[in-house]
Amino acid sequence: MSGFGTDLSVLPGLSATGADRIDLRPRRRPVRGPLPPGAQEALDLSTIAGRENLAQALILRLITPRGALAALGHATYGSRLHELVGRNKSEALRLLCRAHVLEALAQEPRILPRALAVIFDPQQETPSSFVFRLDVQPRNDTAPLSLFLEAVL
Repeated sequence: MSGFGTDLSVLPGLSATGADRIDLRPRRRPVRGPLPPGAQEALDLSTIAGRENLAQALILRLITPRGALAALGHATYGSRLHELVGRNKSEALRLLCRAHVLEALAQEPRILPRALAVIFDPQQETPSSFVFRLDVQPRNDTAPLSLFLEAVL
């Protein structure tokens, strides 16, 4: 769907535990136009489009500490999930995690400003993580988008 845009693919398999997992290695993919003289194949950065692009954008927004891109003119981009690191896990902290997720998602213009659901899965959690499903409604699509995420404290 064209309303989601195209961007670099930086999260293989759409999973990340932090910025250290962002992958910008060149990959083989079709390149339009002629190859440079003597080239056997072309390597280029992979792109991602459609709903996968939106999913990647949401994950990147959630794993980026709010304020980390201030020097680039994006002071409010990101989330406050990093503020939960090192805190004792509790139901109150789970609610704070939910609030930080919703706050970050409210800034994404390609989805409706309210999440359809943030559902925690305590059975899959560890003592230092929250596992949850996030359902959002893209503005340019009738089908909701679901992400399964783990926030490590």
